[in-house]
Amino acid sequence: MSTTESRPPAPATAEPATPQGAAGQAVQETLEDYTLRFAPRSYRRWTPMVVATTALGGIAYMADFSIGAGIGLAHGTGNALVAIAVAAVVIFVTGLPLAYYGARYNIDLDLITRGSGFGYYGSVLTSVIFASFTFIFFALEGSIMAQGLKLGLGLPLWLGYLVATLMVIPLVIYGMKALSKLQVWTTPIWLLLMIGPLAYLIATDPGTVDRFLSYAGTDGRGGVDTASVLLGAGVCLSLIAQIGEQIDYLRFMPPRTEANKRTWWTAVVMAGPGWVVLGALKQVIGVFLAVYVLAKVGPAAATEPIQQFRGAFDAMMPSWMVVPLAVALVVISQIKINVTNAYSGSLAWTNSFTRVTRHYPGRMIFVLVNLGFALALMEADMFSFLNSILGFYSNCAIAWVVTVATDIGVNKYVLKLSPLAPEFRRGMLYAVNPVGVVAFVAASGLSIAMYFHLLGDTLQPYSPVAAAVLAFVLTPVMAVVTRGRYYLRRTDDGITEPLLDTDGNPSAVTLDCHVCHQPYERPDLTACAAHGAVVCSLCLSTDKAGDHVLPAGA
Repeated sequence: MSTTESRPPAPATAEPATPQGAAGQAVQETLEDYTLRFAPRSYRRWTPMVVATTALGGIAYMADFSIGAGIGLAHGTGNALVAIAVAAVVIFVTGLPLAYYGARYNIDLDLITRGSGFGYYGSVLTSVIFASFTFIFFALEGSIMAQGLKLGLGLPLWLGYLVATLMVIPLVIYGMKALSKLQVWTTPIWLLLMIGPLAYLIATDPGTVDRFLSYAGTDGRGGVDTASVLLGAGVCLSLIAQIGEQIDYLRFMPPRTEANKRTWWTAVVMAGPGWVVLGALKQVIGVFLAVYVLAKVGPAAATEPIQQFRGAFDAMMPSWMVVPLAVALVVISQIKINVTNAYSGSLAWTNSFTRVTRHYPGRMIFVLVNLGFALALMEADMFSFLNSILGFYSNCAIAWVVTVATDIGVNKYVLKLSPLAPEFRRGMLYAVNPVGVVAFVAASGLSIAMYFHLLGDTLQPYSPVAAAVLAFVLTPVMAVVTRGRYYLRRTDDGITEPLLDTDGNPSAVTLDCHVCHQPYERPDLTACAAHGAVVCSLCLSTDKAGDHVLPAGA
C-alpha cells in the first residue's frame, strides 16, 4: 500500500459556515465523521482497500488470546477448537448481510437496525446492547494493558487501568480521519510481533504442537463433548457484536460500480464478516500459548496475554528484550482496539440519547461516559470473572445480530415483507416495530433464563443456541403475523429526487436543510411538514415539537 493511498484525502468541497448556538455545535461535530448520519459520497474518498485495512486494524485486540486460553484450559484443546469453529461460522454467516447493507447504503448498524425490524425508538434497545459491548471489551483490553504495564514498568493495576483509559481520549476525538491513519501504520508492526514468536516455537520445538493438541483441560470430560463445545462457543459468540464496529468503518466505502465491484466485494467480505477468520486464529493461538506457558506460570496467569507472549519471546531472544517487546505488543494492540471501542461506544450512546431526549449533547460527553463504565469494570477486576460476563452478554448480542441478519436475509429477500432499501429517518418509521423487538426480547430473555440455570442444569450450555434459533425463527414469524405493516410509517418522503442513482447507490444530489442551512446528500433528507423545504435527519431527531416531522401515510 502506498503512502499516498493510506492517507485519505479531505472531502471534495469545503463546508459552509456553521450556524451558531447548540444547533451549530451539533452540525459541526456530526460533520466531522457524520456521527448519527448517513455518510455522504463527498466524504467517502477512500479506496475500498484502505477502508478494509482501517476496519481490520480495529480487531488487533488481545481479548481473543484470553478467550481462547480460558476455553482451552477449561475444556481441553479439542473442545476449544470445535467451539471456536462453530462460533466463527455463526459470526460469519450473520455478519455478511449486515456488512453488505452498511457498505452499500453507508449507514451504521444502529441505522440498519431501525429499518430492519425494530423501528425508530425500538432500536434504542440494541444501541444500549452495542454500547455495552464496547465498554465491556474496552475494560477487557484495558485490563490486559494494565497487566503489561505492571510487568514492564511496575505500575500497580489500579494506576494501569487509569492510564489505559485516559490515553485513548486524544486519539478518539477526531473520528475516521485520525483512526484510519493510526490503524494503517500500526498494523504491520502488530502482525510481526504476534506471528513471529508463534512461528519460531513451532519451527524450533515441534513437541509444542503435540502438547497443545493432546491437552485435555481441567473439567475432566475428556474428548470432544457437546456441552463443553457449546459453553465455549457461547463465550466466543459474545464477539458477534464486533460486526457493529466493523460497520462503523465500512459505512465509508465508496459507491459500488461495475469498475470496482470485485475490489468492493473483496473489501466488504474481508473487513466485514471476514474479521472473524483472524479472530478465530487468535483464539487458537491463545490456547496454544496458554498450554505452552501453563507449567511455568500456572492456570490463572496462563490466560493473560502478557504472560503468554513473555513466554513465547523468552524462547527466541535475549532476556533483556523479552519484557519490552511483550509490553510493546500489548500496548499497540490496546491502543488499536480501544480507540475503536471508545469511538463506536460514543456513537451508540449519543444516538440513543439524541433520539430519546431529542437533544444532541455532543459526542465527547459519551466518550467520557463509556470510559467511565469501562474503568469501573476494570477496577472491579472483571478479568477474574471474564468468561461469566461474556457468556451472559453473548445471549443478548446473538439475539440482536441474528434478528437483524434474518430480517435482511429472509424478510427482505425471501418473504419480501421488509422494505429492501433501508430506512432510518424519523417520520418514515414507526416508533416500534414488533417484528424485531418481540423476536429479540423473546430470544434474549429465554436464553438468559437458560444461562442462569432457571430451566435446569441440562439446558444451561444451550443458551447461545436458543438465542440464535429463536431469533432466526421468530423474526420471519412476526413479519408474517404482522404482514409487514409496521416497517414503514410512510412510503413517500416528499422529495421528488430519487433516493438511489442508476447503479443502486445512494444518490449524491445535495439539498440544503432549511433548519441548519447545511447541504446534505439526498438520503439524509426528507420534506419538512411545515415548510416548503427539506430537513436533515439530525434536525428531525432534535425537533422537540415535531413541527418538521411528516404525518403518517395512508
